[in-house]
Amino acid sequence: METYNIIAPERLQATIKLPASKSISNRALIIHALTGGDTLPDNLSDCDDTEVIVRALEQMPHVIDIKAAGTAMRFMTAFLSATEHGEHVITGTDRMKHRPIKLLVDALRHLGANIEYEGENGFPPLRICGQQLEGGELEIAGNMSSQYTSALLMIGPVLKKGLTLRLTGEIISRPYIDLTLWTMREFGADAEWTSIDTITVQPKPYVARPYLIENDWSGASYWYEMVALSKDEEAEVKLSGLMDGSKQGDSGVRYLFSLLGVKTIFETKEPGVPTTVTLKKSGRHVPRLEYDFVNMPDLAQTFVCTCCALGVPFHFTGLQTLKIKETDRIAALQTEMRKMGIELKSINDSELMWDGKRQPTANGNASYTIDTYEDHRMALAFAPMAFRIPISINNPQVVSKSYPMFWDDLEKNGFTINK
Repeated sequence: METYNIIAPERLQATIKLPASKSISNRALIIHALTGGDTLPDNLSDCDDTEVIVRALEQMPHVIDIKAAGTAMRFMTAFLSATEHGEHVITGTDRMKHRPIKLLVDALRHLGANIEYEGENGFPPLRICGQQLEGGELEIAGNMSSQYTSALLMIGPVLKKGLTLRLTGEIISRPYIDLTLWTMREFGADAEWTSIDTITVQPKPYVARPYLIENDWSGASYWYEMVALSKDEEAEVKLSGLMDGSKQGDSGVRYLFSLLGVKTIFETKEPGVPTTVTLKKSGRHVPRLEYDFVNMPDLAQTFVCTCCALGVPFHFTGLQTLKIKETDRIAALQTEMRKMGIELKSINDSELMWDGKRQPTANGNASYTIDTYEDHRMALAFAPMAFRIPISINNPQVVSKSYPMFWDDLEKNGFTINK
């Protein structure tokens, strides 16, 4: 097993070209394919999750292997069901074959899709025979992955009757749904919330157009973490290609990190124009942090790691989707923090709490070795803790799922990585 030992610099002065947004790239790719246009969007993400969609759409093999990309599994399942591309089997890694997809399959079948399970009911792989679907009215639970909702919405314009989608119960990750609707409208769709729990998509075809992808606010979160944890009072990180007023849900990272001692300065605030964002220390942070992550669950690991390294007690809620991500992120965080003498309390598989206490460990001054569980965000969130404690990362190349150049960016900006 490959392991990286991470040594943080004493001074942090970094200029970073972030990866393109995986969330926008994957949505724009599916929508672009539904337009029938030729020119791919500009500044596409080069991460694993996007590359599997690009390859699937270009080659359209009989067996489509999306590996560990949950977004690709959900989006491609809907795309293949609603387009006349023949029969395909869509599959992935062993972990992917244990990630539920029944809710989406049931919804697509309700719309007329021809989908069969190739293995265990409710899980990939799936056999899909593509055809134009009728569409119409549909209900789906709002407290499951927003990717199910987004997958259904994106095919709405090509359904004969369009789509009226009602989300029942609590609606989680609403910013990701709004990002989907915004991207759809960028390509000419007529899609909007028509009530507090209902979205209506008219049967109006998409229009092909040139399109530029914004850089990734999720990737920015790890640099925010580094500024928060660096002991360099003059620490400064410049991040390019981000927008003020971004539709990415994780752009909320700037507000939350303001509570942990990081201020955000935009070079320009012109709407819709990518610019450079500068991160600096503000000199103070809250003594305790409480936050509901229901709208940006992918940032939970970043804030757990930041708070634990700063010694800030916390109570985080809205984490119910973490169990069905690349790994069970709640269990993984508890296991890895326990190595450091930090006991995280989980409540109802949807909350994490820490009282701020850290017990002595048998580790001494040796490096804490973090397992990543085939989950990119475990590596990305734990690495910045090297500013406060000795850290090593097992299976570090897992970052390729969303931020392939992460380790290169660290080395270029003063980190030592012993491989």
